[in-house]
Amino acid sequence: MQLKADQLPGHFSKGTLAPVYVVSGDEPLQVKEASDAIRAEARRQGFTERQVMEVGRDFDWNQLAAEVDALSLFADKRLFDLRIPGGKPGAEGARALAQYVERATPDNLLLVILPKLDRSQRSAKWFAALEKAGVVVTIWPVDRHGLAGWLRRRAAAQGLTLDAEAAAFIAGQTEGNLLAAAQEIDKLRLLTGGGNLGMPEVAASVSGSARYNVYELADAMLGGETAQSLRMLSGLRAEGTAAPVVLWVLAKELRALEGIAAALAAGDNPGRAMQAQGVWKSRQPLVSKAARRAPPARWRRLLGLCALADLAIKGQAAADPWVVMEDVVLAASGARGRIASAAFR
Repeated sequence: MQLKADQLPGHFSKGTLAPVYVVSGDEPLQVKEASDAIRAEARRQGFTERQVMEVGRDFDWNQLAAEVDALSLFADKRLFDLRIPGGKPGAEGARALAQYVERATPDNLLLVILPKLDRSQRSAKWFAALEKAGVVVTIWPVDRHGLAGWLRRRAAAQGLTLDAEAAAFIAGQTEGNLLAAAQEIDKLRLLTGGGNLGMPEVAASVSGSARYNVYELADAMLGGETAQSLRMLSGLRAEGTAAPVVLWVLAKELRALEGIAAALAAGDNPGRAMQAQGVWKSRQPLVSKAARRAPPARWRRLLGLCALADLAIKGQAAADPWVVMEDVVLAASGARGRIASAAFR
């Protein structure tokens, strides 16, 4: 029987375990979690003794038969946890596995952990015998396009609702590394305790332990504190804060400034213009002053620089994203120097 990893809970709900489970794949986190799920269900159903065997160059396949035949002093039901890192048991191992299947009993359960297998390995007689006797769980890698969805499902399982933007950001940061992505979700759960999470919460968790805070950088920039803004940007870089986190906050502020400046130029009420951009009341004096510092076209040009920084982060533009963000901070804070002037050309 073939199952996907997420089908295991439904399979377990039927009550009776198969005599053999095979978990195969090259994604360590998913292989571990599928194997752990099988072990946990086996313990729940009374397989309290576990024998781990790892097949190496000098592994004696007679050990498997000997362990099966040996009387247990501690439990009636036993789990045999067999790892085959090379994916090929060889002629001796193939015979031993076939013999195990023929002699399988309800009191013994065999879990075989394998790497990703090619077509020839999956068509081998030993593998076919295992598949016929039990359940094969094949782990397929999560591709780049599916990682954000995987993150949102994993977050939901831990009581978190992760919005699409935040999930896409974490996916980009972890670059397909599921273990790193899972750790980010664990970190968010510990920091927030649950609930709905968007980019502000994710950005805060990434930069929360830094001496310099990315939101304080935004306020210094809006307040026209050029020197302080540059010191904070340099500090964030030195502390290892992720460039996309800083860029996201800067671009968010610039989008608000461009929208407010455009509304003011059209004669709209300042309070209504800031409310439309989601500016908190406590920040409205600061944002209003910044928005009046430049016409809408200048804020749009700075958003263009943010787009350049984003391409540079992704390796699609020959520029240092931190240098580009320096240009953004200089110009947005009202500085008039060589770099800031270049930003407006």
